[in-house]
Amino acid sequence: MFSRLMPREGKYFDLFNAHAELIAQGGKALSNMIGALVDHPEQAPAFAEEIDNLERQADAITHDTLAQLHTAFITPFDRDEIHQLINGMDDILDVMQDVAESISLYDINCVPPEAKAMAVVTENCCIAVLSVIKLLHSMDNAPAILKFCHEIDELESEADRSLRSAMSKVFREEPDVREVIKLKEIYELLESVTDRCKDVAGTIEAIVLENS
Repeated sequence: MFSRLMPREGKYFDLFNAHAELIAQGGKALSNMIGALVDHPEQAPAFAEEIDNLERQADAITHDTLAQLHTAFITPFDRDEIHQLINGMDDILDVMQDVAESISLYDINCVPPEAKAMAVVTENCCIAVLSVIKLLHSMDNAPAILKFCHEIDELESEADRSLRSAMSKVFREEPDVREVIKLKEIYELLESVTDRCKDVAGTIEAIVLENS
């Protein structure tokens, strides 16, 4: 069984888990930020600052992972896969930060309820990423890992559908072209977070299928 032969390089899995925890926290902060823009706009800047802090912490973990990758002789799986995985995880928080920065840049103080619903899907996707990363230390977990990867795919598809529905409503009901442009950007960035989660799920699925 591959899992019994896997090198016990716990540091990598500690780093993956720590990064994934930040992703889940970022997903919650983003959901809270979008929710605040629906109900309590004055609270949104605090959540934007939280996302920015989480992204910086994640960058540091990514740097530590890549530094270890370049110095360690033994790795738990292929070096390219580790590189792709940690960079893919970092991309998730990067896009969350893009959402927060775009909201500030466009001076958005209110969003429709559809944005809140999309943000909830995004948060669930980030939680699923954390769940799957926590299982990656052992290929004995392969069935559960693949199940979470499928769940992430389903959530990304749900985000796609929500994006199309939200944009259809905006084009029908919003008379201000500037507001249409702003909302289109936010909706697309929210959906892009789930795209990045799906990319990570794809990397993990490839690792599992190759090594289990």
